[in-house]
This record gives sequence, structure tokens and C-alpha cells, in this order.
Amino acid sequence: MREQGSAVAWVESPLQLLCAVEARYAQVVGPATRVVTRAKLPALRVTRRELASLDLPEGLMMETAEDGMPRPGRHADWVLGDAFSGRMQLTSLTSAPSRLVVVDDGLATIRLLELLVAKGGTPLLRARAESGLGRRVLGAAAGVRLRAAARAGRLTIFTALPVPADLAKEVRALGAELVTHDFAWLRSQPSLAHPRPAENTVVLGTSLVRNGLIHRDRYLSWLFALQGPLAYYPHRREDPGDLAAVRDHPGVTVYDGGVPVEMTLRDLRPGQRVLSLPSTAVTSLRVLLSARGVPVETVDVPDDWWTPSASVSLRTHLQMFAHERSSP
Repeated sequence: MREQGSAVAWVESPLQLLCAVEARYAQVVGPATRVVTRAKLPALRVTRRELASLDLPEGLMMETAEDGMPRPGRHADWVLGDAFSGRMQLTSLTSAPSRLVVVDDGLATIRLLELLVAKGGTPLLRARAESGLGRRVLGAAAGVRLRAAARAGRLTIFTALPVPADLAKEVRALGAELVTHDFAWLRSQPSLAHPRPAENTVVLGTSLVRNGLIHRDRYLSWLFALQGPLAYYPHRREDPGDLAAVRDHPGVTVYDGGVPVEMTLRDLRPGQRVLSLPSTAVTSLRVLLSARGVPVETVDVPDDWWTPSASVSLRTHLQMFAHERSSP
């Protein structure tokens, strides 16, 4: 993998932060990589502190934003996770970095690829967004800018997600570089800070309830009907009231890691298993745990769990990685 010069990364979630570190380790970005984390986000603060205690790739520096999103210089790479952010899109129109590198921020990465190769200059907008005219215009302009960067060979997508083969072919035909990884840096690090849970069944929490996409009572009824004992790892956006109900339920132990489950669960052993509703973590944990013989199972969401807020297209998108599939 070729090395570049300097790079600045703007990250707003723990997964983005982890993947920015992986990008430096994989030499997708160069030896002078400045990773700037959004301020006032507890999960980011905890993740950054733990990453700093590990053997970070050479040349990588982490800091917390003091003045908001940094602007990439003309000769620097710009690493970002949320290509649908209005601030990011506006900055992309008023700056000229040498290269754009997109790292994973959940299944939104796949949506971004789908929109980039879509016909007719489709605006870059979130799947659930109800956007006004101004937001649609900004999303369209950002799409033009990213597609132009791809055609010029200045766009790299760095992902651990198994991109469907046809989509990967279209992305590369556009001119973008598509680089897949398997968390090589994370797998090289000790996991002493997170001993594996004693329970054989590990359940990953979900944000689908708080986001109004599935019914709370259906989800909790399913969870409480599982055979225990259970280890429960909350989603960082889970409702505190729901989490309190889970914590009070007999046979369930809640683990408050505060960092991505890719970091907390990478030391699981045969005999244990992971259950989850559809999420990016299913895919990344399969990458990390398959060689250890630990199954990571996705629960198909029954039709009566979904709320009216969950459109058919959104349901399909959320469940696209429900079952194992091969990487391109």
C-alpha cells in the first residue's frame, strides 16, 4: 500500500476513530496523520483514552477539537467518516485536499457507495432524512465533488464491510479506490482492558428502539425470553430508561464498556456466541471472531416489530448484512 504525506482526520464516532487508526496502520494515509475528535462526546473521549494506551501506529497523533472541524490543507489527505454531514459537505465545497479517504461509520458507508454510483447525480442524503431544498442542493453539490474526486483518482474508501461484488465493481469503474481491511492493527493489540465476559451468550444493544424504528415492547420481550445468563453490551445511543429495565432483569449482566464492541469483544472464545439485531458491528465482529470459532448471529426483525417510521427501503438497507456474505 502506498504511503501519502500528511493527513487530517475528522471523527465523530468511536467506530470512525478506530477506523482512522486502522487506515494509518494500513498505510492508506501517510506517516503524519492528525486525528481530531469531536468534543463533548463521552464515548469518543473514552475510546480515545483507551486507544492512547495501546501501541498506536507510528506518526499518528490524536487531539480533541477546540474550534470545530479542521479544514484540510491543499497538500493533505482528508479522512472522514460521515460523508452525509452538512458541515463536511460544506467544507468539501470550499477546500481542496489532495485526496479524500472515507472510513467506516456503519452501514451508511454502503449507502454512500450506492449513491455515488447512482445515475442522475443523486444527492448525498441520509436514508431517513427529510430534507429541505437547501439541504438537497448541498447534498447534490457534495455528490458532484466526490464523484469528481473519484474520477480524478483522489477518492479512497477504506472499509471492513463486505461490499457486494456488483457495487464494488461500479465504485472502482467510477475511479475510486476501494480498500478493504480486517482490523489488522486492533488484532495485534492486547485486550487486557476488556476481559471476556463469563456468559456464553453476548447480546449487542440496538439504537433501533430509540430511533423509533422498532417497537420497544417487542424488542424487550424478545430479549427477556432468551435463555440466560446473558451478557448485554449497550448501544451508545440506547435509551437510559430501556437500559435500566434491561439492567434490572434477572439473568442479564450489563457491561458498560463505552468503547466499540470491536474492542471489547475481540477476545471471545469458542463456546461463546454473539446475538444482534442488524448492525455494522455484526460484520466487523465476524471479521474479528470467525478465526476464533465464535459465531456472530443476526436476528431477523419480524414484520410486526417495525414501526411506520421504518420504510421498506430502510428495512432492506438495515438488514442487508443480516447473514454472512463474502467480501469482494
